[in-house]
Amino acid sequence: MLSRVAERVYWSGRYLERVANTARLVSIYETLLLDLPKTVKLSWYNLIIINDLEEAYNERYSVRSERNVVKFLLGDEDNSSSLINSLTAVRENVRTTRDVVPEEAWEMICELTLYVQDNLELGINRRSRHEFLEDVIKGCLQINGLLFGTMPHVASWEFFSIGYNFERADMTIRYLEAGLTAILQLEDDDHAVNSQQVIWGNVLRSLNATQYYLRTTRSPVKGQEVLPYLINDPHFPRSIAHCIQSIISSCGTLPQSEPIIKHLKKISKKLDEQVDFSDAGEELLESLNQLQILLTSCHFIISDIWFPND
Repeated sequence: MLSRVAERVYWSGRYLERVANTARLVSIYETLLLDLPKTVKLSWYNLIIINDLEEAYNERYSVRSERNVVKFLLGDEDNSSSLINSLTAVRENVRTTRDVVPEEAWEMICELTLYVQDNLELGINRRSRHEFLEDVIKGCLQINGLLFGTMPHVASWEFFSIGYNFERADMTIRYLEAGLTAILQLEDDDHAVNSQQVIWGNVLRSLNATQYYLRTTRSPVKGQEVLPYLINDPHFPRSIAHCIQSIISSCGTLPQSEPIIKHLKKISKKLDEQVDFSDAGEELLESLNQLQILLTSCHFIISDIWFPND
């Protein structure tokens, strides 16, 4: 398989997952702000911080308002990570690899891109935002379902799988960081315990994890149970551990994969380290940040092995 084709399929998986995750993040943050007591003040700018986009945002906007943040994340063409740019990147990468991607997937990606381009203002406006974002998420799920069900599990599939699992693990870390950041901003008052439960409940909901969390842990929603579940559960598809193991499995089918598998096992070992999840503070936030740095370095190893001209 040509390295440029492998790279484009890999990025197709990453960008498709990024589109869905961006839509989820904006949608669930809006729900969170509605669920929390009115005395709790959380800024929309937290979403910019979580995505490491402070510099790019501050170059474009002087006001940290809800509308500006949502517009920047969904439709700003100068933000390379915006939903519209990520979706355009999916379409371009699939267009140039159509011989290894199901034809129906190409058609569905084009339809979703046109829908977003024609209706982007619906996502920016608060009144119509939820329905727009739900349509985007459902569109991504349909495309993923088609690829899972019809794409032969050969090298092209493995690169796609590596891409979307990499992006999925990265975003799960960001959701956890968002939850911890929100909790650190709470005041220690009568609403604190209830607010923490609301925050962690929304983190679970953002990952479609509520039902399986309750079934697996048989515990009420609380940080010291949600954190280890979303980090270490070996069966939930969006847990970090499951994503890492899936990437290891895909890499194992490809040539020259020893360096990346070694690095991924290092990350898995770090996940197994004993952490005090009852203390949702700066130390835990820093631990997640270090985990994200390790995960990000995977891309450079992958590029060195399989995409030498990147």
